[in-house]
Amino acid sequence: MVVELLEFSLTTHPNDILNITDHVKKALASVAISNGIVVVYMPGSTGGISFVEYEPGLVKTDIPALLQKLMPEGPDYSHHQTWGDHNGHSHLRSFLIPPSLSIPIRDGHLLLGTWQQIVFCEFDEKPRTRTIYCQFIG
Repeated sequence: MVVELLEFSLTTHPNDILNITDHVKKALASVAISNGIVVVYMPGSTGGISFVEYEPGLVKTDIPALLQKLMPEGPDYSHHQTWGDHNGHSHLRSFLIPPSLSIPIRDGHLLLGTWQQIVFCEFDEKPRTRTIYCQFIG
């Protein structure tokens, strides 16, 4: 069995939803794994990794509107009292859209649906540099 850990970095801004599929595919192309699994992971509690059909209506309007409706920016969350920051909504969003996911690999390809892309969601209130790890097992 082969286990390899690769990483890439992203520069993000608040509310970014970035397509990272090509980053993960590029990492897969550089490892000696034909069949197995990859775990895509971001260490942190104010970002998330998910799947979506990456099209402007969803990533620019629908998803941000849903997140704002469920966990709005602005209210005085109890978290703010703990650290003196104002990103309680970011932590709540990361609770629902976690910082990792797993994808099967077959014949050297990620098993993604026709319209399925891997996205990183920036929930924090300020620009960040994020490191994304890809743990390949196969």
